[in-house]
This record gives sequence, C-alpha cells and structure tokens, in this order.
Amino acid sequence: MSSELEDAAIDETRQLAADADRVIVKAGTNSLTDDESNLDIEKLDKLVDDLEDLLSRDKDVILVSSGAVGAGTGRIEPSSGTVEESQALSTVGQSHLMHHYTESFGRYDRKVAQLLLTQHDLENPERFTNLRNTIETLLDWGVVPIINENDAVATEEIRIGDNDMLSSAAAIGVDADLLVTLTDVGGVYTGNPKEDDDAERIEAVGTNYDTVQDIISETTSAGFGGIQTKVEGARDVSEHGIPAVIAKSTEPDVLEKIATAKPVGTIFIPINGVSDD
Repeated sequence: MSSELEDAAIDETRQLAADADRVIVKAGTNSLTDDESNLDIEKLDKLVDDLEDLLSRDKDVILVSSGAVGAGTGRIEPSSGTVEESQALSTVGQSHLMHHYTESFGRYDRKVAQLLLTQHDLENPERFTNLRNTIETLLDWGVVPIINENDAVATEEIRIGDNDMLSSAAAIGVDADLLVTLTDVGGVYTGNPKEDDDAERIEAVGTNYDTVQDIISETTSAGFGGIQTKVEGARDVSEHGIPAVIAKSTEPDVLEKIATAKPVGTIFIPINGVSDD
C-alpha cells in the first residue's frame, strides 16, 4: 500500500468512526482512579462529559467500565490480598462506582443501567441473546448501559479476564460501529512512552499489525490490562469491519474529536476493507 493509499485509508476510517451510530467506549481503571486507587470523581465526571459529546449527537453509547476493585480498595483496606478479598472489594467498589455514574449522568438528565457479565454470558447463545435484547431495550429507552465483569462470582473457568476483551466481544455481539478504548497513554507507541522519551505514537494500525505486535512484545510485559490486550481487542473488532481507536482518557474532548474525524490516539483500520455500506 503506497503512502497516499495509506493516508486515504486512515482518513476514510476516521470518517467511518465519526459516522458511527453505535459506539462502545471502554474506560480502564487508571482512567477512573487516583494514585492511591481511590475513585477519582473528577476523572469520572470528565469521562461522562466526553460521553455526553456522543450522546448529544444521538448516538447509541455503551460504556464498559473498569474500576470496581480499585474503587473498593479506596474505601476498604484489604488485609491479605486474597482472591476472596478482591472479589469482595469489587462488590463494594461496584456500588460506589454506579452511585457516582448515576449522579454524574444525572447532570445531563440521563439514566444508566448496570450489567455485570461473565464469560458464560458471552459464550452461551441463549444467555447472550437475552443480554443483547436487554441492551437493545435500554438503548431504545435512552438509558446508558454500563457493563463490567462480574468479579464477585467469576472463577477461572468463567472469567473473561480483561475488560479489553469484554468490550471487543460486546462490540462484535451488539453490532457496534466503533470501539473506543480510553487509557492512560495516548495510543500505541513505538516504545513504552512512560519509560522511553523517544517513543513515537503510531497513527494507525492496518497492514502494519504484525510489526506493531512485535514492537509491543519487545517493549511491554505480559499481564491483564496491558497495551497487548487493548491492541488485540481493537484488532478483533477490525476483523469484523469495525474501526477502533485507542486514545488517552485525559485528552481534552477526546470523544468529540473522534466524532468529528479529527486525529487522536491510534486508529485501527478495518482489515476487510473500508466502505460506505
């Protein structure tokens, strides 16, 4: 692909993202909590303000929100760090999180709903059909669905394991037109931007996916919530013709920029071709 064709594909994908009628936005824990793992209300309100930029354009918006365990840790100090404590903390944090989402969206006279899922909900056809029908009904009502993993009951066998994977599966399953992953870095880089001042942001991922994967493997460590899962999730949806963007949650008007086809973060070009269909 020549440089001009690449530029054209990037511009077309940005416009495809801007025209999306149904958007899934995933917000990571670091986008919602402070350095001490307390829920950061200022960050949460900023996220809701950004989401309102999409909602005010009459788009369907589904939020996949992390932060429950972190929010719980900010309210109750765990003593041993066991799995059981982590699961219990998630229940404390989830109610705290939803309370503040309800208040924050209430500033715009919008209502929210909570959906807590396990891998079984995504893999079982009947359960997923029920889930999809519920989401469709909430969207018809103008309610914002807020999805998180059900940490309280998730065992290794039914654990989704990462909200990046949950958001990509949901985007494919509910026929979203765009997946946006908000994180604490400004996109995908040639190195770890937190450690390497020379790391450069990669504007777009398409035919260069294998090269990007090699870079990520060399510059990051494995683990849930890392840039690897964000890139894999974005790639998964791009294989279904859905554009994806990884961007920084603190970027001013980040979702409005996407909705107006402005360059922000790293955009993933649908690899089965970009069309006007």
